[in-house]
Order: sequence, then C-alpha cells, then structure tokens
Amino acid sequence: MTTATNGLPCASAAWREGDHPGDRRFADLGPITLELGGSLPAVRVAYETWGKLSAERDNVVLVLHALTGDAHASGEAGPGQPSPGWWSELVGPGEPLDTDQWYVVCANVLGGCQGTTGPASLAPDGRPWGSRWPRVTVRDMVAVERALLAHLGLPRVAAVIGGSMGGMRALEWAIQYPDVVDSALVLATCAAATADQIGQQTAQILAITSDPGWRGGDYHDRPDGQGPHVGLGVARRFAHLTYRNESELDMRFGRDAQAGEDPRTPCLPGRHAPAGRFAVQSYLDHHADKLIRRFDAGTYVALSDAMNTHDVGHGRGGVAAALGCIRIPVAVAGIDSDRLYPMRLQEELAAAIPTCDGLDVIASPYGHDGFLLEIDAVGALLRQCLERGRAQ
Repeated sequence: MTTATNGLPCASAAWREGDHPGDRRFADLGPITLELGGSLPAVRVAYETWGKLSAERDNVVLVLHALTGDAHASGEAGPGQPSPGWWSELVGPGEPLDTDQWYVVCANVLGGCQGTTGPASLAPDGRPWGSRWPRVTVRDMVAVERALLAHLGLPRVAAVIGGSMGGMRALEWAIQYPDVVDSALVLATCAAATADQIGQQTAQILAITSDPGWRGGDYHDRPDGQGPHVGLGVARRFAHLTYRNESELDMRFGRDAQAGEDPRTPCLPGRHAPAGRFAVQSYLDHHADKLIRRFDAGTYVALSDAMNTHDVGHGRGGVAAALGCIRIPVAVAGIDSDRLYPMRLQEELAAAIPTCDGLDVIASPYGHDGFLLEIDAVGALLRQCLERGRAQ
C-alpha cells in the first residue's frame, strides 16, 4: 500500500467494501495513448453506481466530479472513503437524480487519488509513478470515462452532468460523442482556460512543487509518509479563496478574531506571524488540513495542469467552431457571484452552442462553490436536463 503525504493510506490503494450499489468498484481498462504524447500501460478506474440499470440500458446518467472530488458523489464517509458524498442531496431515491429511475455512474478521473490510476499509483516496476507520471489532459480523462462505459456494457448515456472541471469534461463528451449522449448539463465552467485561471492554477502548482517535501514528485514511497504538506495546504488556501466570494467572506468573518485567539499579539520566536489568527485564517487552515488528509499533492498538480490545457477549440478550428458542432441538447448554467469562472464564460458557451436554449443563472452568495451548495437551483436544472434528453 502506498502512503499519502500525511502518512495516511493513499487513496490509490485498491480496496472494496462490497459490490452493492454505492460502493467503490474497480475496472481495469488496459493501456491508453495520451493526447500530449506517451502512454500508460494500464489504467484502473474507481467508480460507483446508484440505482438499477434498466433492461434496455437506457437510463444511465454520468456524473463528472470537479478537481478535488471523486467517485463518491453520494453517501456517507466510511472505510477507504474519507469524505461524504459531494452531491448527496442530489443523488438518491426521490432526489433530482432519482435513483428509482436513473442508473447513476460516477468515476474518479485519470490522474486521481481515490482509486483511479494516478501519480501515487504503482507503475509496472512496483514503485509509485511519482515524477514519471506523464501529462494528462481533459480529453484523456474523457477517453478513460468512455472506455469505462464500454467496459461496463453501457451503450448510451441519457445525460452527462458536471461542474467546474466536470463541466469541462461534459463539454468534451457533447462534442466527441453525440451518438452516445442524449443531453448534457455544464455548470460553472468554460470553453477554454483563461489567463487568469492559468495564472492562479500555476501559482498553486508552484506552491506544491516548491515545497522541499515534493522531492521532484518522488515522495509517495517514503516510509515516514512525509511529503509536500505545506505546499498543498498553501495551494488549497489560495484555491478556496477563488471558490468563494469576497462579499460572502467579509460578511461571515470580517476582521473578527478566531475564538480564544488574538491576531494582534507579537510574533512568536522564529515566526513571521502572530500567535493568534483572524477567523478567516482559521477557516482556510481548516480546509487546507482537510484536503491534506484525503488528497494527493501529485494528483493536485496533475489535474491543475490538465485544467490549464483545457481548450475545446484546440485542433478543431477554434472554440466557436467546436461549440457550433454540438448536436445534443446542452444546458449551460453559471453562478452570478463566481469570480473563478465568471458569468461571461458561460454566456460565451450559451451563445455558441446551437442546442442551448439560453443561459441559466444561479443566484448565490457562495461564488464558484454555488454549484455544490445551491441544491434547489441545481436540482431543478438536473430535472430539466433529464426531461429534455428523454424528449429526444
């Protein structure tokens, strides 16, 4: 078993609780040739399912997770699964993704650290890939997801649904596989990474790779489990600020001190920070600590790099040409307070996709994280997407 950066069992280690719905399962898909060159000799994919597959195999919904998500879209935390489902309120009996009607599939992406082959996984020589991990792209992730559905004998998908990095993949599905997918919902995403997004993601990558614990990416098999904890925590703090909204943070925290702490005390010896923290600092520390305990730094670097290269227009005559070729119904939604993927990016998608009926705007104070938190609004869009796909 490999170890994560904090010495806890790494999510790439194969485990299974059983084969009933909702438990992680594994599919071995064989080799894959990568878009930017090179290949992987074998890929294992971790996935989960909810609901019952119809006799006609026509009730499949593919849910696509974002950067630090995984296959566990719904359900409680448990052995080998360090966090509860990230869309539990949307996937289940009677929920918008009603598992009494739909067979919901969610897979951990290529490069991941929750069971799918990634930098922490063992290479053919028995050692973690580490620094030898090749660059992967959003299109590579989609190729693996397509191979997974073929492996499972699922010929069609009623809908592909995703937000943020998941939305990038949903767009690629709509462009590449119109004969497989009936409809798509893309949330809080873009057609191509902007300079601002690339800059932010590159800074987060640098925070990790500049940490002495990074060791060029070869830290996974250290017996003490040490790795780039500090760098990953800094990256998460930076990212989390982009996921939320400035006015929301100011309303929640303002300049309040963390309970029992005084941020105006003198610095501790050898430190350049006071002994006490502001409340917002404590909040960011908390989210950094949570991620370090469940996520691999190498995966964070690999997936952030993949988002940097995201561009649906590459090799297709540009963004407008790529989006203009989409034939399946696509719903596009944005968060009105999103500063990471601002509304203008979804406006571009809605205007360029001929099968989109117009932009859906989700009002939220939570910024980019609104696609995870605005359950009622997102749930309504999910139902509309599925109804439109069935009408085809």
